[in-house]
Amino acid sequence: MGRAVGARFEAIGIHTVDQLVGADPVEVFARMEEYAGRPEDPCLLDTVLSAVDQAEGRPARPWWNYTERRRALLRDRRDPRGHVSPVVSE
Repeated sequence: MGRAVGARFEAIGIHTVDQLVGADPVEVFARMEEYAGRPEDPCLLDTVLSAVDQAEGRPARPWWNYTERRRALLRDRRDPRGHVSPVVSE
């Protein structure tokens, strides 16, 4: 991951890889959006998914390998502001 993405993790209080172990990637992404005050590029969630997988010991894979998983995770999770909700709406 690059410096800009690393800065987003740090802005929400994630400073070490160990802090990603067991993290909910959608919740991490939602916190990034809340901090930014605007919807983030959905591809950032791909990077978060990759980072959590690597933190949990799974093999490193490029972010674009997570696109389909991200699309499935984001279905029905946008609030009226366009932000991702960490909870699936009913």
